Amino acid sequence: MHTNENQDHCTCYTDILNNELMLALGCTEPIAIAYAAATARDTLGCFPEKMKVECSGNIIKNVKGVIVPGTGDLKGVEPSAILGAVGGDATLKLQVLTPITKEHLKKTKSLLKTGYCQVELIQNVPNLMIVITATAGNDQAVVEIRDAHTHITRIEKNGQILFRDDTVATCSEGPAKDYGQMNLSDILSFCREGDIAPALSALKRQEELNTRISMEGIARPYGERIGATLLRYYGKQDIKIRARALAAAGSDARMSGCVMPVVINSGSGNQGITVTMPVLAYANELKVSEEMKYRGLALSNLVSIYIKRDMGKLSAFCGAVSAACGCGAGITFLSGGTDRQIADTITNTLADVAGIVCDGAKPSCAAKIASAVDAAILGHLMAMEGRVFGEGEGIITGSIDQTIANTARVGREGMRDTDLEILNIMLGN
Repeated sequence: MHTNENQDHCTCYTDILNNELMLALGCTEPIAIAYAAATARDTLGCFPEKMKVECSGNIIKNVKGVIVPGTGDLKGVEPSAILGAVGGDATLKLQVLTPITKEHLKKTKSLLKTGYCQVELIQNVPNLMIVITATAGNDQAVVEIRDAHTHITRIEKNGQILFRDDTVATCSEGPAKDYGQMNLSDILSFCREGDIAPALSALKRQEELNTRISMEGIARPYGERIGATLLRYYGKQDIKIRARALAAAGSDARMSGCVMPVVINSGSGNQGITVTMPVLAYANELKVSEEMKYRGLALSNLVSIYIKRDMGKLSAFCGAVSAACGCGAGITFLSGGTDRQIADTITNTLADVAGIVCDGAKPSCAAKIASAVDAAILGHLMAMEGRVFGEGEGIITGSIDQTIANTARVGREGMRDTDLEILNIMLGN
């Protein structure tokens, strides 16, 4: 690869990391609703007298079972939207609920009893779509989010278009052209030899914040305590267990209302935690250099983003799988694995757990993360011994990039009906 091409790839991949490694408070779907509601309130110019929230099925699925951060026990679309309108700061985007106070929460709970917020399912739209209509007197504001959690595509007031963006955000907050260039060979070249300095701040923030929430999940009784259970019954001395437990514990806390922010991956805090914690655990165990640690973390993030690129942020395909492929790749990298062994780690992981379904954001996500990371570690150990599942075994091909494309196809097309049935079950239909 020529020098200019090297530079182009470095810029592309550091841009992707800086676009994706965003800070978020709480599960990103309820936060996206709160962000849209706060934006609608600001557009209206006063507090709404009533609101209507129209959501795609995947938004409803991922909001139904997760606690809105800072509320103690509130779940669902209505409290997310009302809290965003009551006290959210839209300029903070995915940290929109950071300023929430006890008074805001009190007002939200009061409004929840009045039927203030109407919720409707909208069908035949992108998997990630939110439309909020806020009304006060004769004034009305409409805010639409589509494809990505902060991708506002339309703002209206009293029928007049104030802002419109018809571009499609494939799976990111950043420019889609950068994502179209992704392939594993270039990702590996960048992570081994490229200049990661422009993304170092984002990687260090991911390390700091995701470690903090994982420690919180181990120390306190959030959710069903998957991380703490692994450590208690499987043993703290085994790095394979610690890697799983640390990833699961962060999800334990995040799914159950912890107010600590996380750095996300592919629009998901759970995926952000999963690409981070096992890599950091192995970096510490193997005593690698600081530079190697961050290069391994960059690889973990980029592999996960690459797998999710053509799948979209929300589907019936569990994002813990793509994130586990990333952390498995990072672990093999830190262990001195070759490019082939890293590719084989990804192949082995996908051959094992690609069928895990997403049935919404909730405490059991922590258990799915633990299972997916376990598969990634097994895939890593196999690859380091030269063993890989072969071409023609299910969705596996002789090309890692084609295997990843096959995986995206399964998640995007093959699991579409599964996604609908999961939603129907969750809605009691």
